[in-house]
Amino acid sequence: MKAMILAAGRGERMRPLTDTRPKPLLKVGKEPLIGWHLRRLKQAGITEIVINYAWLGKQIEQTLGTGSQYGVNIAYSPELSGGLETAGGIATALSLLGNEPFLVINGDVLTDIDFQTAFPAANLLSQTNQLAHLWLVTNPPHNPNGDFGLLSDGRIVATPDRGESLTFSGIGVYHPDLFKNTPAHQAAKLAPLLRTAMDSGQVSGLHHIGLWLDVGTIERLKEANRLAESWG
Repeated sequence: MKAMILAAGRGERMRPLTDTRPKPLLKVGKEPLIGWHLRRLKQAGITEIVINYAWLGKQIEQTLGTGSQYGVNIAYSPELSGGLETAGGIATALSLLGNEPFLVINGDVLTDIDFQTAFPAANLLSQTNQLAHLWLVTNPPHNPNGDFGLLSDGRIVATPDRGESLTFSGIGVYHPDLFKNTPAHQAAKLAPLLRTAMDSGQVSGLHHIGLWLDVGTIERLKEANRLAESWG
C-alpha cells in the first residue's frame, strides 16, 4: 500500500515561522514534523510515499530527497504556490498513487495512530463499495462541535449530532474512485466528497483514543515540542 502526506498548506497561522520554511519542516524535537510520519510509516511497513507541496515546497524535496534517510521511497507531486486544496491535491497525485486504496495523512498533525491498521481498512475498501475509512478523534478545544458523527456500526455520517460527535483527524484510507470526478490540477475540497459518500453509506471509521495534535498554531507547535521532549 502507498501513502500520501499532505504538505502543500501555506501555514498562515504559523507565521512568521512559515514565511521562510514550509510548515512540515518545522522542528518537533530534533525531527521535522513530517519526519515523525515518515518514521512511523516505515515502522508500519509502508515505504512508498507521495508528498505534495506548494509554498516553499522545494525545501521539502531538498531536505527529504528520495527518503533514503528514513528507509522509504518518496515521490513528489508539486503544485502551484496557492495549492489545490486536499481533494485537488490528491486527484493530481493519483497517477503516483495507483489504482488501489491508499493512506492519506495531514502533514501538520502529530499522532500515535498505528498506520498498520490502514492495511485492513484498505482491504475493506477493495472488497466492498466503501470509498473511505477515517480516523476520528475526541473533539479538541478548537473544534468543540466536531466534524462528523460515528454510528455504533462503524459508519460515519455527515452530521455530528447523529451518533458520537467527533473530529476528523486528517488521516484516512481512500479508494481512488472517491476522486474519479475531481479534475487534476484544479482546486477542490475533500469534505464535500466525503459528505456525499457518507450520504450513500460508503464511509466507515473509528474513534482513535490516543495522541493526536493538530500542529496548526505556534502554541500547539510548542506543545508538540513538549511532547517530543517527554519521548526522549
